[in-house]
Amino acid sequence: MRLVVALGGNALLHRGERPDATVQLKHVRAAAEVLAPLANEHELVICHGNGPQVGLLALESEADPSISRAYPFDALGAQTQGMIGYWLSQSLHNAGAVGPVLSIVTQVRVDALDPAFASPSKFVGSVYSREEAVHLSAARGWSVAADGPGWRRVVPSPEPQDIVELSSMAALLGQHTTLICGGGGGAPVVQEAGGQLRGVEAVVDKDLTSALLAMSLGADMLLILTDVSAVMIGYGTTHQTALRHADLDELETMSFPAGSMGPKVEACRRFVAATGKPAAIGSIKDAPLLLTDEAGTRITPAASPSRGADSAGASPAANPHAAPLSVRRLRK
Repeated sequence: MRLVVALGGNALLHRGERPDATVQLKHVRAAAEVLAPLANEHELVICHGNGPQVGLLALESEADPSISRAYPFDALGAQTQGMIGYWLSQSLHNAGAVGPVLSIVTQVRVDALDPAFASPSKFVGSVYSREEAVHLSAARGWSVAADGPGWRRVVPSPEPQDIVELSSMAALLGQHTTLICGGGGGAPVVQEAGGQLRGVEAVVDKDLTSALLAMSLGADMLLILTDVSAVMIGYGTTHQTALRHADLDELETMSFPAGSMGPKVEACRRFVAATGKPAAIGSIKDAPLLLTDEAGTRITPAASPSRGADSAGASPAANPHAAPLSVRRLRK
């Protein structure tokens, strides 16, 4: 199978942990132990998150007295792609991946007129108390928003339109190379009238970039791996229930938190709607079981005949989903 795996940034650095390199590398190595067998059995594309990491680099850049202004987020995103890609490629090799593994610093084209630039929504960096967040917002000109019980910085998150390096990725994947690409959603760029590319101050959602990669590369399945076992209905309440299966019609009646599970579900919805193939969301440690529908949440075009009442408990809601991405497919 050809698989695209989206690896959450928070799965590489858990909430409340110190953002030390040793802490993150421990999680990367654990993820590689699960992903290496998949790389040996399938054509594998890995797209990792970078929210905690890019936020840390932004803090360091803003506090550096040797530079006149902080580095822009497109450059910081590229830096995290190099760091996390290096850790992942090395760890996959050490975990037994036998084929070539290549990390690609990826540019993702976005629309300069995307309304997201006027409405920051993507969480980056550390978690603060409300008082700390308000202080930082006033002192540094940040936009901040509640993220669960804590508060975090938010930055613009425009829609991914196209992958600049897509043709090279397809060629490498055809030669059985495991790819690490689209990290942090990719470094966001806009294309100007003369065709030149220019980086912009934003962070693209890595789950939506993963869906675009999966559709564009002809993937057989999209796996979104995170730090929870499945999509939860009534998350954080006494009636919390794991959603084991859902089809596209059922998803239309559900809503999910915009800053966390919402983009993951939306990425799966887009992939399934565009390809008719399944997607799944679940824990990193359960990745092999997600392939065989023994764990996590599986999303399909139509109701699975084996599905029971395990999707009960969802409450009707307005459709929160955006229009599907336009996809540039490669000729085979």
